Amino acid sequence: MDMKIFGMVGWSGNGKTTLMKQLLPELIKRGYKVSTMKHTHHSVDLDQPGKDSYEHRMAGAAEVLITSSTRWALMCELRDDPEPDMDELIARMTPVDLLLIEGFKRHRHDKIEIYRAATGKSLIADDEASIVAVASDVALDHLKIPVIDLNDVAAVADFIVGHCGLEGAGPDGAA
Repeated sequence: MDMKIFGMVGWSGNGKTTLMKQLLPELIKRGYKVSTMKHTHHSVDLDQPGKDSYEHRMAGAAEVLITSSTRWALMCELRDDPEPDMDELIARMTPVDLLLIEGFKRHRHDKIEIYRAATGKSLIADDEASIVAVASDVALDHLKIPVIDLNDVAAVADFIVGHCGLEGAGPDGAA
């Protein structure tokens, strides 16, 4: 499977996660299998002190896989190793039709910027060539890339599907 990769970036408070939560069901109902990757600048711990898996990690395990009848998760301890780059992380993902990435704004993959004028933040698209469109709540006539209505989830999905060449790629041929 040739997994397509597309990103969503924007300053904090612009609605990246909100749009992602709306886009996922829209893309899935069109027949695409979609996974996500999210970058955070905060320390992440999915485990709880006192749980066996937590104790395994604290005892020095490099990786701990937790599994149940409904989901599984693999936790990897970096210890003193550097954070893996995005390509290494993508290589660990099970191939799907589309991998949507939230964050990683300076990585080379194509992405859409989520922009809300009310936040008062600058446009990342003004100096980041990998941004191929902007989903905005205002007109941005100075841009030479497509500007899509942030509140039109179907239009944002249409753009991503078209840009990634996913038309007809879903299991039922729908797009």
